Amino acid sequence: MNSNFTEGSIVPKLVRFVFPILFAMLIQSLYGAVDLLIVGRFSDAANVSAVAVGSQIMHSLTFVITDLAAGTAILLGQFIGQKILKSCGETVGATVFFFGILGAVISLVMQPLAAPVTALMNAPEEAFSQTVAYTRICCGGTLFIVAYNILGSIFRGIGDAKMPLITVLIAAVFNVFGDLYFVAHLHMGAAGAAIATVMAQALSVVLSVLIIKKRGMPFSFRWRDVGFHRPVIGSILRLGIPLAVQNLLVSISFLIILALVNKLGVIASAGIGVAEKLCGFIMLLPAAFSQAMSSFTAQNYGAGRMKRSEKALRYGIGISFACSLVVGSAAFFFGDQISRIFSTDLEVCHASGEYLKAYGIDCLLTSFLFCFIGFFNGFSQTGFVMVQGIAGAFGVRVPLSILFSRMQPVSIFRIGLATPCSTLLQILLCFLYFFRCRKRYRNGPLWDSN
Repeated sequence: MNSNFTEGSIVPKLVRFVFPILFAMLIQSLYGAVDLLIVGRFSDAANVSAVAVGSQIMHSLTFVITDLAAGTAILLGQFIGQKILKSCGETVGATVFFFGILGAVISLVMQPLAAPVTALMNAPEEAFSQTVAYTRICCGGTLFIVAYNILGSIFRGIGDAKMPLITVLIAAVFNVFGDLYFVAHLHMGAAGAAIATVMAQALSVVLSVLIIKKRGMPFSFRWRDVGFHRPVIGSILRLGIPLAVQNLLVSISFLIILALVNKLGVIASAGIGVAEKLCGFIMLLPAAFSQAMSSFTAQNYGAGRMKRSEKALRYGIGISFACSLVVGSAAFFFGDQISRIFSTDLEVCHASGEYLKAYGIDCLLTSFLFCFIGFFNGFSQTGFVMVQGIAGAFGVRVPLSILFSRMQPVSIFRIGLATPCSTLLQILLCFLYFFRCRKRYRNGPLWDSN
């Protein structure tokens, strides 16, 4: 069940917690890649572009929801560290109430907004209607998408990385069969992929709730805990809103890059779509360490053991960097060949490979950045996380991508380089803020002597 990160050897506990998160994220990436893979095999470039653009829109919405819910994970981790288990049930109840309403609102609002948002994305004309259909269908199932992501946040908050793995595994299996039926058999293209996604997540949520009911939780939770608990919801939003704002704006910055590339035509658009799917795999380990570091730090912050959190930060960066060196090199030197997994069009694969070279560089840098972000999130410094994210996105990434898109001849690799350039700035800001925070807590009750 839940793990106690405040005692014992750091590396074994951290690694044991990271691996289920990593596998869950790997399956999640495969889950999203299956849509593009099957559509790429059984449909045309227009539908591939539609899934690529539509999934970017959905990822932006999902990131907002997940980041808001990160407030729940942080609170639960801190309560676990303080050993205040009675507050955990109320936190979960407030989360279910608030995010249930939020999911229903998003489902309704996005139906009329799907076409205007697609237009803002400069979706290629050949793929416009398919993109709108994909977005409307996925947004119609937002309630299930919300529930699916909330389950993961709750269990990571209590140090249980196995239940989110089970949840995503269930969804992935259903999604494969759904894609094969709706896309390969019925030839529904992007719309079929969207239907399969929503149905898979709905079934995953239902089965996961049944499993949770049978297994139980490490604290008391009753359905009467579900309700508008204003102080708890306020704390969740206080922690989650800065992360949601940051990642929404960061997502918008990537959408701006996608819109710039979309102007280059359907081949470039499809190529970036393939590259973005592969980037999900490239960034898996740094992202897994970020989530693990957040939970690890939250518990130790609650227990007043920040020295232990700092040690975990150093170990996390070291392990993440070593693994990212291998993955990043593969993306840089073999991007074209790897892209053939998702498309048989050699022009699309070449465009994808050019973009992946930039992400191969960024993979090394994010091993530092993502661990820092998880560390800061864990002891409630989400405001700074928002600031550094926005600074990187709109201080570097967007201006440079616009500049590079106007340089002739236009190079997708050059446009992609805007991303590692922004990551460098963010790492510098993180180092500066780390030493500033350290001065504040080193001589206080949060700095343990062990």
